[in-house]
Amino acid sequence: MKHLFRNFLHKHRHVREHRALAWLGPAIHNPQLWHICRHGIALGLAIGLFFGLLIPLMQIPFAAMAAIWLRANLPIAVLSTLITNPFTFGPIYYGAYLLGNWVLGEPATQSATQFETIAQGTGGWLSSWSEQLAGFGLPLFLGLGILACTLPVAAYFIVNTLWRAHTLRAWRKRKARAAG
Repeated sequence: MKHLFRNFLHKHRHVREHRALAWLGPAIHNPQLWHICRHGIALGLAIGLFFGLLIPLMQIPFAAMAAIWLRANLPIAVLSTLITNPFTFGPIYYGAYLLGNWVLGEPATQSATQFETIAQGTGGWLSSWSEQLAGFGLPLFLGLGILACTLPVAAYFIVNTLWRAHTLRAWRKRKARAAG
């Protein structure tokens, strides 16, 4: 499992020395932030999903600060914030809006075409985007809150479970080879 992640992550020496990360100071030199282990990867993924779903702006700096504070894998935390990007933003926010309406017991009053307009307008001006988004109100923010609290927890446990299963399978194979 480690080999899978190693192929996708940059060498931490190059990332640590990058000018854009100078604001993190000496905290970025902690080896735990770059170590590929089950807990660090799972926690980094959960942090990135949380901030990626909950905060529409400045999600990468918030995820980086939380990963440093909680000693999670920093690259995974930063990369997983990209769950909300120009391609996934519309469907995720529409799903969150429907979830919020379902929890509140209200019918969906905003049409899907309005969400399509928001999704197409993400490359446009931020002010018009935020005005359109504010029109969806409580159901959207409730749905985003529910998603931001449940998906990271589920991802944490799924990664831990899959990693542990993979490790146990590898140990059994090694034991069988040594015995046979």
